[in-house]
Amino acid sequence: MSAYEDLMAFQRETEALGQIMGRLGWDQETMMPEGAAQQRAEEMAALDGVLHARKTDPRIADWLEAAKPADPVAERQLEEIRTRYERTQRVPADLSAALARTTSLAHRVWAEARATDDFDLFAPKLIEVLSLAREKAAALADGGGLYDALLEDYEPGATEAELEAMFSALRPRLVALRERILEADTPVPALNGHFAEDGQLALSAELAKAFGYNTIHGRIDKAVHPFSSGSGLDVRITTRTAPEDPFNCFYSTIHEVGHACYEQGIDTDYLLTPLGRGVSMGVHESQSRIYENQLGRSRAFTGWLHGRMKDTFGDFGIADSEAFYGTVNRCTPGFIRTEADEVQYNLHVLLRFDLERELIAGRLEVSDLQDAWNERFFKDFGVAVDKPSNGVLQDVHWSEALFGYFPTYTLGNVYAGCLHQALRRDIPDLDDHLAKGDTSPATDWLKTAIHKHGGFLKPVDVISKASGAAPSEGPLLDYLEAKFSEIYRL
Repeated sequence: MSAYEDLMAFQRETEALGQIMGRLGWDQETMMPEGAAQQRAEEMAALDGVLHARKTDPRIADWLEAAKPADPVAERQLEEIRTRYERTQRVPADLSAALARTTSLAHRVWAEARATDDFDLFAPKLIEVLSLAREKAAALADGGGLYDALLEDYEPGATEAELEAMFSALRPRLVALRERILEADTPVPALNGHFAEDGQLALSAELAKAFGYNTIHGRIDKAVHPFSSGSGLDVRITTRTAPEDPFNCFYSTIHEVGHACYEQGIDTDYLLTPLGRGVSMGVHESQSRIYENQLGRSRAFTGWLHGRMKDTFGDFGIADSEAFYGTVNRCTPGFIRTEADEVQYNLHVLLRFDLERELIAGRLEVSDLQDAWNERFFKDFGVAVDKPSNGVLQDVHWSEALFGYFPTYTLGNVYAGCLHQALRRDIPDLDDHLAKGDTSPATDWLKTAIHKHGGFLKPVDVISKASGAAPSEGPLLDYLEAKFSEIYRL
């Protein structure tokens, strides 16, 4: 075997072990007994140690030096392996294991604190997680910016300064649009009533299928915080239900299906290799958001969904599909990021982006975090946070040390805006299909333009190639202003 073949065989085993560790995380969120948390933390730390040892194995350096790429795919595989090898080398094994152990425990404490609205219960664990995250950032930064070092895990090539500039350009038009909507006199009906869980889950499964999710290679479970897990031939999603809010279930499902279909659509030649997963969280989020919003909340698709809801729940108080379209896209001030409308969603993300940068830089400590969150939320949304589960405890990310993840949500929305503009240009009769519940012209386009490439193309390159232009916030803002000006008759 050649050096390249030896390296790729070794890498496939490492990727397979990484998938197993991901499955442990999935199990922890869905099926693990509550009393198993301490043991699971040790299991995660042990497996992390095995993975860290493999990822820093000195043979990798020898293989990389000797390997001769035969084609662009092999060249890109080597580039990814080299980047990961050099990056993992900078993080001590004991620090990596400590992060795995601590975040596993912190997740359980966060879940209890969220359920009991007790930030003080979670704060000590968050202090531990933050300390380890800062230590990891310092090791990775090698004298550079701490936040940039963490961003690289989620959006390779992005920088704090670039994101701050993009988000600063996004904010004024978003705020102005929100103010015009909230001041509008246009009545948009709210959804009221009780929607049985079995009906929600049945329709949720139908929606997953309608958007192309392959359950032969996946499954749908319930979790506190919906997520997608896995890649290749085993890609699982979760959703959640609320009796008074079936949209939470439906659009969480569609969102996670967007993530899952990206992973399921990657060229199988890349299976269990560095290229066999989504290239970045920003690109990943572009898929979940375009599935959920530009497709799932479109006038055409909601017309079909209105009929299916009547079939499932009977008369639920929204008389026709046009009124239902407004209800699905209704803009109201709210506390929860995952439940926010398209106009206000990114303002929730920008709040987190700014706060976590302050935490990593040491300009904000955990003891002051809840007050800082509440002050910023009131400033941005004009509403006082009533309890921690509606504020600083609502998201799971910081319990898992996912600092640098939040900005990829808004970056994903920006990417989705660019892709949607190109999608509509290439498929002018798309609404005729969506009105029948048929998303396949759009999802097939996305599979060809985005999914199949996996990690072969770099994040900005895959979006630029698919949309025909460099990513910018303009298409997203134009889409939002056109859509909501029509709904609210601005």
